[in-house]
Amino acid sequence: MKQYNVCVVGIGAVGTEMVRLLKRRNFPVKSLVILARSERTETIDGDPYPVKVAQPDAFTGMDFAFFAGTEGAKGASQTLGWEAVKRGCVVIDNGDDFRMDPRVPLVVPEINPEALKEHQGFIANPNCSTIIALMPLAELHKAARLRRLIASTYQAVSGTGGAAIRELDAQTRAWVAGQPLPREVYPHPIAFNLIPCVGSFKDESGESTEEVKMRRETHKILGDASIRVSTTCVRVPVFNAHSISINAEFEKPLSPDEARALLAKAPGVTVVDDPKQAVYPMPLDASGKYDVLVGRIRRDPTVENGLALWCAGDNIWKGAAQNAIQIAEVMVQRGWIRR
Repeated sequence: MKQYNVCVVGIGAVGTEMVRLLKRRNFPVKSLVILARSERTETIDGDPYPVKVAQPDAFTGMDFAFFAGTEGAKGASQTLGWEAVKRGCVVIDNGDDFRMDPRVPLVVPEINPEALKEHQGFIANPNCSTIIALMPLAELHKAARLRRLIASTYQAVSGTGGAAIRELDAQTRAWVAGQPLPREVYPHPIAFNLIPCVGSFKDESGESTEEVKMRRETHKILGDASIRVSTTCVRVPVFNAHSISINAEFEKPLSPDEARALLAKAPGVTVVDDPKQAVYPMPLDASGKYDVLVGRIRRDPTVENGLALWCAGDNIWKGAAQNAIQIAEVMVQRGWIRR
């Protein structure tokens, strides 16, 4: 098998998992270079990795560049992404700078791999919550056509990065010790609390940037801008793995049993649905799993052809690092690397 020169841009929470998953998934790596703001050595699982300064010439000779979008590197693709493409490198960007750019495919490999075929050297990873929600919904959409989606997200602090993970840990320990809760990352304590703001509020719509992303990205990935999408995104005191409550209305009737049968065959999805036996998706079970877990599948009696369901997925793996690597895997398998 041909091997490839690979670089990872940014070595925060997502970048670190990209390095781990490239090894774990046996991606055909000939050489691996980590690029970041400063030169140093990082140790991952006991192995030292030299880190070089991210600059345009660093992409010369590279086949794939994974932009992690963490460690302050969010936005790095704005200055370096197309520079890497100019040097013959395929860029897979976890950030949101180019997701809605018409030149850039927005890809979940299990859902719309064909979007990669005509790439121009730059591919975008969708938002973590969008990926996790669409993994089960896309399969149902193919069977019954999704008309309306209401999603409420329960997003883990790992989505904000390593500093947020440390903040939740520190606040929990402080609460147990009866001490004031230290706070730097979030505007309110996150331990034993919920914060109904993921992203920021930039306009008068009342939607956060995360909520806007889920609507726009759903339209682009499924290729259907007529789907009505309303979301409420909430940060919760969970270390890793996002959960999402979904109410979906379809054009055609689809029973819960039919939905379970479809999802049982869907790639990247595991049905976990026996609530009477206390079996349902939970973030503790989804963390460190490749698949998105889906359960609590039932009728939504408020609309015709409605289903309600609950899913959970690892936002750093399937919602970020894993999805990016799967994109590269599909490109290698189908010979879609060169443009």
